[in-house]
Amino acid sequence: MNEALPDVPEVRVVGLPQLTSGFDLVERLDLPMHLKVHGPLEPLGGEQLAQLSERINLKGRGGAGFPFHKKLRSVAEAAIKRGVRPVVVVNGSEDEPACRKDTVLINRAPHLILDGALLCAEALGARTLVVGVTRESTQRSMEQALAERGLSTGRRSALKAFVQRNPVRMVTGAAASLVRSIDGGPAIPPGRKTSASQNGVGGAPTLLSNAETFAQLAIAARIGPERYGNTGLYDEPGTVMLTVSGAVARPMVIEVPTGVPLRYVLQLAGAPPVPQGVLTGGYHGKWIDAATVNEAIVSRNSLDAVGGALGAGAILPITQDTCPLGESLRVAQWLAEESAGQCGPCYLGLPAAARGMEDILNGGGPAALEALKQVAKNVKRRGACSHPDGSAMFLESTIKAFTDDLAAHVLGNGCGRPVEGVLPLFEGGKTPTGIPGGAEPEEAGGSRQKIHVDWTLCRGHGLCADILPEVFELGADGFPTVAQAKVPRFAEAKALRAVRRCPALALRLEEDTRSQAPAKNLPVLSQGRGRRALGR
Repeated sequence: MNEALPDVPEVRVVGLPQLTSGFDLVERLDLPMHLKVHGPLEPLGGEQLAQLSERINLKGRGGAGFPFHKKLRSVAEAAIKRGVRPVVVVNGSEDEPACRKDTVLINRAPHLILDGALLCAEALGARTLVVGVTRESTQRSMEQALAERGLSTGRRSALKAFVQRNPVRMVTGAAASLVRSIDGGPAIPPGRKTSASQNGVGGAPTLLSNAETFAQLAIAARIGPERYGNTGLYDEPGTVMLTVSGAVARPMVIEVPTGVPLRYVLQLAGAPPVPQGVLTGGYHGKWIDAATVNEAIVSRNSLDAVGGALGAGAILPITQDTCPLGESLRVAQWLAEESAGQCGPCYLGLPAAARGMEDILNGGGPAALEALKQVAKNVKRRGACSHPDGSAMFLESTIKAFTDDLAAHVLGNGCGRPVEGVLPLFEGGKTPTGIPGGAEPEEAGGSRQKIHVDWTLCRGHGLCADILPEVFELGADGFPTVAQAKVPRFAEAKALRAVRRCPALALRLEEDTRSQAPAKNLPVLSQGRGRRALGR
C-alpha cells in the first residue's frame, strides 16, 4: 500500500544539481547560505529577461507548459498600454496527492524562487509580489524567506510582498482561483475565463507562473543561456523536477537533465523492472504502458510523442499485480470530489464518470464502457477551469492504455487482480486541514456522508434528482438509478434538503465511516457482476 507522501520526501539528483544545489549541505538554504551556494544575482531589463527565457525555451512547469517569454511580454505590453503597475504572483499551490516538487523547492530553496520572482518584479516595475501556497510548511518557509530579505507589506516598502494561504483543493492551483483569492474572494475559478496577463490581481496585468518556473529563471539568469543549454536536450535545455511515487520502494523528488531515459528514473526510485503501466503528468496526466516506458525520455516533447505527458512532473508506476482500472477508479472518485461544485458539466459529469468506471468493474458490459466514453467527452471544455478537461483526459487515457484489462472486465468476469491502492491519495480520502482564512476544513476533501434510498418507501416522485443531481439520476422508469451513494462535501447541504423534502420519506443520510479509514484499509476490488466494488 502507498502511504500519503510527506511534504518533503527524499530528494535525489542525476548529474550536477542546479535547483537542488546545496541540498547536501543543509535542510533549508536561508539567505546567507543561498548566496554562498548560488552567488549574487544582477538585475536584468524586461526585454533581457524575455530574450533569456526564449533562448532557453523556458515553459511553465505547473502543467500547462505555456512559454514564459510570451507571458512576460504580454504583461509588460498590457501594463505600458494601460499605464498601471503590474503584479507578480508565484503559484506554489501543489494540491495533487502525488506532487511534491514545488513543495520541496519552497521548503528547501525558497530564495531561488524569490530570485526569479524579484527579477521579474524589478524588470516590470511591479510593486506587489504574492506567493500562493496551500500547506503550513510552505507558508512558514516562504514567510521566513520574505522576512530574511526584509520584504513585507509595510507602508515604506517599495515592493509589498506577502504569502497567500489557500485551502488544499485541486482547483485552488488554477491561476484564476489564486487571483480570485488574492482579491479577497473564494479560492475557486470565476464563472468566466480571463487572462491574468491582461486582467489579474486587482484588475492589473499579472505575471503568474509556477514556483519551479521562477527558480529555473533564476538559475539561467546567473549562469547565462549558453551554460544553461549545456545541460539536457538542445530544444529543451536544463533540468526537470519530478515527483516519483506509486509502486516504488523509495518515493522521491528528483532533479534530472532533460533527455534522461524514463526507465532510469524509475530504477532510481525502486520501481518494478516491468511495470504494468506508468501514469505520467499526475492525475490530470496520461498512462503509458511498459513497452512505451523503454522508449520514453524525460522531456515534454518525448512524453507527448509516446502518448504521455510531463504535466505537473508526477511519475507513478503500478505493478503487474494490481487492477489498473481499480487503481484508476480510486483516482476518478477523488477527482470527482475535488470539483468546485459550480459548473454543471464538472460537478455532475465527474461523479457520473466515476460511476461509469465502477459500472465497468462491476460487469456492466459494453453499455457501461460506451456510457463512460460519452460522459468523458461531454465534460471537456465546459468548465471554468481545466479540472474537467484534465480529469476527462485521465479517464480516456485509462481506457486506451489498459485494453486487455478493459476487455476482461467488459466481456468477462474481470481481470482477477485486487486493487492495492498504490496511487497516493490524501490519507483517509481527506485533504490536510487547519487552513486559516479560507473555507472551513470540513468543506475540502473526501465525502463524509452517504445518502440511501429506502426502496420500500420510494414512489418515484423524482424530487431527489432535482435537488441533488450530483448524486441522483432517474432511470427510464422514473426511479433513482442508485440505492446509495457518497455525497460530495460541497453538496452536503443539498443532500440534507433532499432528505427533508422527499414526499415519501424514502431518503436518509448516514456518516460514511468507511471513507474515514486509512488508505491501507481500502477494500479489495471484487471482480464479476453484482459484487461489491471499491468504495461502495
